[in-house]
Amino acid sequence: MKATRQLQLALALACACSPAAWAADAAPVLREGQATEAALLDALDPPLLTRQWKPGQRPPAAKPGKASLLITFVTGSAALTAPAKATLDQLAGAMANARLAKSQFTIEGHADPRGSAESNRQLSLARAQSVADYLVQSRGLDAARLKAEGKGSSELLKPSEPTAPENRRVTIVARPG
Repeated sequence: MKATRQLQLALALACACSPAAWAADAAPVLREGQATEAALLDALDPPLLTRQWKPGQRPPAAKPGKASLLITFVTGSAALTAPAKATLDQLAGAMANARLAKSQFTIEGHADPRGSAESNRQLSLARAQSVADYLVQSRGLDAARLKAEGKGSSELLKPSEPTAPENRRVTIVARPG
């Protein structure tokens, strides 16, 4: 019986470390109005693994800081809507916080699979760049801290529902500076 329990624990640990488990464990997509500065700060600055800490070094994070936001755009374009700008104002506040002051950010644009793969990649890149431009021009963030990337429809959160809003999102990934 003891060997069976150890095998169950080993299998659970192996499954928890798999990429599929990480995707299933992904934080929910924050919709406009849900993305508060505090929630974004917590998502982008994850807890540290102090067991792996060595004197003189920053302990590694449990996972990369990541927040997925449902940012709305004018249909078929990269033009931000007013509610999207309000969400990005919250994001800018979190990015400017002292906890993230030295971090670099990748802004990933995601699309649903409607349209060709290339047009989805271009649109997702244009939308990610639109977010970066807003954060720099309207909120004063340093452009050197931001990198826009278009993922197209390559990383659907809901593959069973290809046109789900969660598949059309912007994900912010924080990298410690």
